[in-house]
Amino acid sequence: MEDFMLYAFLSLIIFFLALKLLSTAQPHQKNLPPSPPNSLPIIGHLHLLKSPVHRTLHRLSQKYGPVITLWFGSRRVVVVSSPKAVEECFTKNDIVLANRPSLLMGKHVGYNNTNLVSSPYGDHWRNLRRIGSAEIFSSSRLNMFSDTRKDEIMCLLRKLSRNSVEDFAKVELKSMLLELTINNIMRMVAGKRYFGEEVSEKDEEARHFREIIEEVLAYAGVSHAGDFVPILNWFGNGYEKGVQRLAKSTDSLLQSLIDEHRRMTSGSRKTMIDHLLSLQKSESQYYTDQMIKGFILVMIMAGTETSAVTVEWAMSNLLNHPHILQKAKAELDAQVGQHQLVDESDLSKLPYLQNIISETLRLHPAVPLLLPHLSSDDCTIGKYDIPRDTMLLVNVWAIHKDPKLWEDSESFKPERFEKGETEAYKFIPFGFGRRSCPGMSLAQRVVGLTLASMIQCFDWKKVGDREVDMIESDGLTMPKAVPLVAMCKSRAIIKNIIPLESTGES
Repeated sequence: MEDFMLYAFLSLIIFFLALKLLSTAQPHQKNLPPSPPNSLPIIGHLHLLKSPVHRTLHRLSQKYGPVITLWFGSRRVVVVSSPKAVEECFTKNDIVLANRPSLLMGKHVGYNNTNLVSSPYGDHWRNLRRIGSAEIFSSSRLNMFSDTRKDEIMCLLRKLSRNSVEDFAKVELKSMLLELTINNIMRMVAGKRYFGEEVSEKDEEARHFREIIEEVLAYAGVSHAGDFVPILNWFGNGYEKGVQRLAKSTDSLLQSLIDEHRRMTSGSRKTMIDHLLSLQKSESQYYTDQMIKGFILVMIMAGTETSAVTVEWAMSNLLNHPHILQKAKAELDAQVGQHQLVDESDLSKLPYLQNIISETLRLHPAVPLLLPHLSSDDCTIGKYDIPRDTMLLVNVWAIHKDPKLWEDSESFKPERFEKGETEAYKFIPFGFGRRSCPGMSLAQRVVGLTLASMIQCFDWKKVGDREVDMIESDGLTMPKAVPLVAMCKSRAIIKNIIPLESTGES
């Protein structure tokens, strides 16, 4: 039996080697983008993808050019790292490149690539985009939940003020910010909080939810070898088996939320699930349970860690540049004052704060490689031929740090955005074209209000004299390698907006 398994395994290896040799023997397009020469059989260039991947791809583009070809297993991948190439991708080639590659997360967790993010371009996706624009991400719908966002901000401020009324207190911000964004999204979606002192540690549903969300975010990304070398999923507890297990848990949790809301009388509940279920009654062919679960999943994945990471990077930069923090504080004091908490309606009066957020997104884009695209037909980018079924990665991180495009590109300088709009395709933190981020408006509200409130209500400084560590880790959202720990002290406004017993004063 052991001999049989050995011969079977060797036969498979030989089979895939033969396929690789045959593919290289076939005639190629006349002018493909340059490619590193050290592609290996079966795995292609996957062995080059060191963490963090966006930096590896940047180094390769510096050596081989702004448009390069890589092989992830047997899949051709083109990486673009210049505004000119990006412009071609999202103008003349926008429809051709509007597809998404089929990855295992989209297949299993994303309901066979039928949600708004992973669905291929076509009638189904257009219908999802229409529903998302009208029923989920419209200004009127987002405005309905402004009180929810304010309430979650107040919860954050109470936590921060607990021990910081009389003197500076040390706080770890990453977990607090992630709790804020997850609670915010889930209250919009289902009317529930899963983090906070009122959520008991014995609450099995909350604990299970937190575990699943952490796992979903950990599995997201495009650098899993199991997506591109299927043979790796045939042995042991491979990546695909983990994704399949996660899919069952995720679907069970999301379905339970829908069933719970379906059992309730309509009453005064105005969550996203309630709204979509009301539409399901009249248009059941569109508003299926699977479609609703897909929207919930997209909101969780796109609206939680991305916003939390952006605020954490912004605060890290401000702590390393106290003169910029002071300037932002002065703007808030002048425009809003110390008697009332900043509101979403005030954000338009805070241009310097907006510049800080833009500069944060330039240096630390929440999704440094955007989400991958897939060519539905042959096309050209610059002088290069791009064959059909090529996966496209846009290295936004590399474009945002290009010294040819940005003066003193490594420095944190919000003033560079004072002149208003930047050159097109030079600054694209939310993507561009048909598949750009549909939740951009929600993200801007959450990030803007959270950062403004933290600056308005507290004095901040570093822990000790060392600079805040700015090394990033790998992952879909480019988190900080070392979570931010800072010192904060309550300002006068805290006593105006939070009762004394909530701040820890007696």
